[in-house]
Amino acid sequence: MIYYVNCNASRDGNGSKDMPFKKIGDAACVAKAGDEVIVAPGVYREYVNPLHAGTKEARITYRSEEPLGAVITGAEEVSSWTHYKDNVWTARIDNGIFGGYNPYTTFVCGDWYFAPTVRHTGTVYINDLAMYETVTLDECIEGAVYPHAWVPEESKYKWYTEQDGNETVLYANFQGLDPNREKVEINVRRNCFMPDKVGVGYITVSGFVITKAATTWAPPAAYQDGMIGPHWSRGWIIEDCEISNSKCCGISLGKYRDPENDMYFYTKHVKSPTQMERDAVCRGQYHGWLKERVGGHIIRRCNVHHCEQTGIVGRMGGVFSTIEDCHIHHICNSQQLGGAETAGIKLHAGIDVTIRRNHIHNCILGVWLDWEAQGARVTQNLMHDNMRPDHATPAQGAMFSGDVFIEVGHGPTLIDNNLLLSKVSVIIPSEGIACVHNMMLGSFSLINSGVDSIVNGQREPRYTPYHIRHRTEVAGFMTILHGDDRIYNNIFIQHYPVTDPSKTAADNDYQVVGTAPFDIFPTYDEWLSRFMMDREPDMGALAEPHFDHLPVWVDGNAYFNKATVCKHEQHKLDNTDDPVTVELIESQGAYSLKTNVFEYLGDFKDGIITSDILGLAFEPEQRFENPDGTAITFDSDYFGNHRGVSTIPGPFASIRDEYDL
Repeated sequence: MIYYVNCNASRDGNGSKDMPFKKIGDAACVAKAGDEVIVAPGVYREYVNPLHAGTKEARITYRSEEPLGAVITGAEEVSSWTHYKDNVWTARIDNGIFGGYNPYTTFVCGDWYFAPTVRHTGTVYINDLAMYETVTLDECIEGAVYPHAWVPEESKYKWYTEQDGNETVLYANFQGLDPNREKVEINVRRNCFMPDKVGVGYITVSGFVITKAATTWAPPAAYQDGMIGPHWSRGWIIEDCEISNSKCCGISLGKYRDPENDMYFYTKHVKSPTQMERDAVCRGQYHGWLKERVGGHIIRRCNVHHCEQTGIVGRMGGVFSTIEDCHIHHICNSQQLGGAETAGIKLHAGIDVTIRRNHIHNCILGVWLDWEAQGARVTQNLMHDNMRPDHATPAQGAMFSGDVFIEVGHGPTLIDNNLLLSKVSVIIPSEGIACVHNMMLGSFSLINSGVDSIVNGQREPRYTPYHIRHRTEVAGFMTILHGDDRIYNNIFIQHYPVTDPSKTAADNDYQVVGTAPFDIFPTYDEWLSRFMMDREPDMGALAEPHFDHLPVWVDGNAYFNKATVCKHEQHKLDNTDDPVTVELIESQGAYSLKTNVFEYLGDFKDGIITSDILGLAFEPEQRFENPDGTAITFDSDYFGNHRGVSTIPGPFASIRDEYDL
């Protein structure tokens, strides 16, 4: 069955081509497995709550008739502004429009939120620009630059709110613009396209603009909402969409609401936040966290931008998913929100998640895989400028920056064939990480750091789970021993200056590029020699090596501009003489990379890396392999080109001085 929707139809209809529905939500009430909903161009100011699930064999498809022609928005226009003072105008909104959820009385707050609880989930927009909320009316009138903003000029546009009886009163500094002549909108609805119940799976959403919703802070042990998301179900496809201007999260692949474990720390205080997260993982098993029921989503060819917590968020609900060919940019740039859940992509439990061929830039963090990135693969991505601009001072609660952050995972986690061009390339307070065939202009950081805390004068380890191979069932819990990393066939270039030599690799903003931070770990032979492999083991005597560092493997890398070299590495190219340059060039939205690095490789060659060479991640005893258990041969480069029987280090199979990306 095909249903038609057209908000510009002369009157509401029955969903036929001649008499289309005027609202997508009406079609979402009747569409069932195998049906298609075709939506005509126009602006749909509604919350779409799909009632019925598709099946693996018969999906339900919602399609914009023209690519990006149909706009689903959580905002409403406001054109009844009256002048208040200087550049400030005011408007009164009857609270009846908000129903049971008023974004102008609801604050952004909760677990792992470190900024002051002063921002509302509502927002005022001027010509699609999200204005900056102030705490006082005087700040709004002043209209000063917010010192933490990544784009200072945008931060002069301010708004302030207060309640007066059953009305929301808004004040906004439009910097000389007349709001009654411009497009001014306010967040009204919490979500745009998301089931309000779990298990509504196998839905395709294709070609829509989805924008401006009053989403809430989405930490890992709470219900995670976004403007669009599958809400704890199986098999969604979100494709060819533009997703922007969420107060918190754009797309949610996240957690269901568990009343006994929802914002537990924020509301009850009495359990440590890390224990609360372990509880959430175990409770998820009880609530149906199984490969057959949850995850397996595809997000592809989407433009995700200007969201203030994450572009894509998820805890457990994103397992076995693929995020590919997306453009994810300008995430958490206003710096009005702050906490441990901010990134272009922020996933907990990214089990067998593939993140490939994406362009991720100008985000507070590029990709952050937190806990249980077991079987995750980050491959063939272009990442750059994922770092706070020099002019913006750090905001309270703001996270540090970098391209890829793998936190307290046991692996195996693959980072291969990427261009990692920010000041910090890979942050790994983890173990079981393999970095293969990347170009890194930034450092490794949080090496042997960022995991345990000292509380009451004693070490408090952060135990995290690992899982049955390619499943969600928990196999065990363990603290992070550090090490168990593989660093093969990469190019390291000291591109940015070292301005603070006091920093070490244990810091999150370490500035020195290269593999010397891995000197502290043993080789495999050194590690194994401590375990009495030639005789019956003594449990007491082995306690120390059982909790000591794991080994690392470093080989086949090339180093330039005095990037540092791990002492264990035998086969390497260490060029300290020739000045290497790298330039990322943008022209009308297209990017190219210009570099002279390959002039200085000479005849240096690497072997082809395979799953067998990488071996098993220690704790889960799982191979670095594809989600279906088959082996990987790293004979395809950043572009998918074939490498042959031997290869050069870095993400490209062939040598040029400029690459169109």
